[in-house]
Amino acid sequence: MKDSFYDKIYRAVQKIPRGKVATYGQVASMAGNGNGARVVGNALHVNPAPGIIPCHRVVNAKGRLAPAFAFGGEDEQRRLLEAEGVEVRDGYVDLKKYQLAQAECPGE
Repeated sequence: MKDSFYDKIYRAVQKIPRGKVATYGQVASMAGNGNGARVVGNALHVNPAPGIIPCHRVVNAKGRLAPAFAFGGEDEQRRLLEAEGVEVRDGYVDLKKYQLAQAECPGE
């Protein structure tokens, strides 16, 4: 049976290390479809295993936290990131400092 795009997204998100973030577009590329950023958002909104699939490490292209983080809201996403050493200022993460480097992005 072939994996769904959602399955590939969840595996990609699991590869984002503690203390780093990736954008929705990065995750889409890691999952094999660079144009699937919106699908990544939809998949993470219905994350079947939030404790295992660290969707809190995914931010938008400008580093903004999800205003409707599905698992406790923006404050919970901020709390989870800060617990991993990621600084959040006014709802944004400094991508220059915390973004997973392209060379670190494991593809399928």
